Amino acid sequence: MKFTLNFTHTAKKVLKNLKENSGKKKQYKAVIKTFKFLIQNPRHPGLKTHIYYSLQGPNGEKVFEAYAEQSTSAAYRVFFYYGPRKGELTIFAIIPHP
Repeated sequence: MKFTLNFTHTAKKVLKNLKENSGKKKQYKAVIKTFKFLIQNPRHPGLKTHIYYSLQGPNGEKVFEAYAEQSTSAAYRVFFYYGPRKGELTIFAIIPHP
């Protein structure tokens, strides 16, 4: 099943900033690649998707973290939840790992 991606205002803003920052080109490409995997299979092994227990979606949805980068300092992560409708994922955060 292919998924449709929805983006919160915050996620759109971060994505736009990554795209426009020439020093973040590598990170932008990694995040876009993550989206492609999420559309096809949110459980793709390369994403290392797992539940992020300390957050919830706006209606109590389980939140998941997917890796956009690995083994680099401040590697980017994409946070999402399933919904609001069947076959949709909502991307609500794109952040560098602390």
